Amino acid sequence: MNELISTLKEEIIEVLNLEGMTPDGIDDNAPLFNGGDPSVAGLGLDSIDALELIVLMERNYGIKLKNASEGKEIFKSVATMADYISKNRTK
Repeated sequence: MNELISTLKEEIIEVLNLEGMTPDGIDDNAPLFNGGDPSVAGLGLDSIDALELIVLMERNYGIKLKNASEGKEIFKSVATMADYISKNRTK
């Protein structure tokens, strides 16, 4: 699982062009989206970033999300993404 988390962090940085960010700079359990709450630490991704993550999961892991509410749970953190990918990947 640690290897998948590391790979996923690298893919997120690359796909979202997070310049100056390193995999070590992303906490496994930090929220990816802060929902507009500045008191919540995390990457602060937006809806466009969510689309990029959906494409990443489909292209790299063969996972297609069925609905938006499913994405909210999956994209809580890198750890929740990795857990979902490890259980559902087809590639």
